[in-house]
Amino acid sequence: MVFKRLLGSLGVGGPSVDTVLDPGAVAPGGTVAGQVHLQGGGADFAIEHITLELVARVEAEHAEGESEGLVVFHQHVVAGGFRLAGDERRSVPFSFVLPWETPVTELYGQDLGVVLGVRTELGVAGARDKGDLDPLAVRPLPVQEAVLEAFGQLGFGFKSADLELGRIGGTGQQLPFYQEIELIPAPRYAHRVDEIEVTFLADPAGLEVVLEADKRSGFHSEGHDALARFTVGHQEVEKTDWNAEVEGWLRQLVEHRAPYAHGGHHGHHGEGHHSGPGMGTAVAAGAAGLAVGVVGGMVAAEVVDEVGDFFEGDDEGDEEEYGDEDGED
Repeated sequence: MVFKRLLGSLGVGGPSVDTVLDPGAVAPGGTVAGQVHLQGGGADFAIEHITLELVARVEAEHAEGESEGLVVFHQHVVAGGFRLAGDERRSVPFSFVLPWETPVTELYGQDLGVVLGVRTELGVAGARDKGDLDPLAVRPLPVQEAVLEAFGQLGFGFKSADLELGRIGGTGQQLPFYQEIELIPAPRYAHRVDEIEVTFLADPAGLEVVLEADKRSGFHSEGHDALARFTVGHQEVEKTDWNAEVEGWLRQLVEHRAPYAHGGHHGHHGEGHHSGPGMGTAVAAGAAGLAVGVVGGMVAAEVVDEVGDFFEGDDEGDEEEYGDEDGED
């Protein structure tokens, strides 16, 4: 067993910790499970708590421009109140439910460049030490996949995905940030819009789908953003003609000016926003929808390297931590 770095604040001879997640991606609302492996130090230690934090790398806009930082959006206490003997090895199992609004990090097995992780905090004798981040893979819910598949069937292509600090007004959003999946318009919409941004806000009953179109300027009109919001239930996945459904959404979005007011919506929603890990990745659209097939920009391996570098701590020293959103079970 190879353990993580010695917990810095506990000094030489302190315990070390390694969190191992069960293999495979988890869907929002699904169960994250694994083991926390502890290795005792040079003496006995009283373990006050072992807490897992879900952490996301999020972009924020402010007066000076843009920055990226870490947001803790869920916490789960694994164990506590026990003594770890010197040189003792102990494994503590855990499981907890992933928040329904957790961003998607992959689609059809293709990494989207969104950075999520599990960070382990060990509380010992009044000291708290946060261990390294372990990557967390999140696959889409069936209804999310159905919506994205329909966009692909209609000729849209994947451009990028990122996480934005802020809230979308008029929705039931729970987390302090939201995910934007940016799509290249299908040829028949290209003269009307520059791109489409899709945001999913899931809950146990279903999904809010927020669409934003960056509309092109015309001979008689200026360019502007238009928003629309739609609600679908999880049970509708098998009953719905998703191509027709999404096409209807697009008609409402493109043909009407700003059908959904977005007061309180913090984020860029404008031009020139091209940052974040995996930017430049494109997933080709075709008969298989938004499926695997990287073209242009970074290749998939480079995306994995960049995300891996972040989790190894290369970026942490330069990152701001925006704050916690506790969600302990």
